[in-house]
Amino acid sequence: MAVRSMAGSIALRAAIEMIGVPYSWGGGGPDGPGFGIGKGAKTWGFDCSGLAEYAWARAGVAIGTTTYEQWRAGIRIPREEIQAGDLVFYDNDAGSPGPEHVALAVDATQIVHAPFSGESVRLDSLERPHFLGVVRPSAGRSDAFAKSAYG
Repeated sequence: MAVRSMAGSIALRAAIEMIGVPYSWGGGGPDGPGFGIGKGAKTWGFDCSGLAEYAWARAGVAIGTTTYEQWRAGIRIPREEIQAGDLVFYDNDAGSPGPEHVALAVDATQIVHAPFSGESVRLDSLERPHFLGVVRPSAGRSDAFAKSAYG
């Protein structure tokens, strides 16, 4: 349990250090901010999943690139057991199954995330519409992903 808490704390610190970096659709990844794609092609920054991937990569855990991969990158945690760094998911498109947005929990009341075009990485309330669930990245599952995806 202490290892997960340490990794979550490292991931959270990495995300908090990115506060103020612009949102860029499709931007960022394990190495940090980057130019996005489509409407994010001219903006250097992060989208929500790019920020999450970067933060957890800093903790040594590969969680995948998209919210769909990240939703499966660990174990589901009851909302009342949220720890720093846990991934918090929102499903704001009823027509498309699965999460469309991801953030990192600061605590049981706040998140750090890259919200949308025109904004920057920031802190917000965890209490937002369309809450889907919480995932605590799993080193075992993430390591298997990293080996199959990257090497």
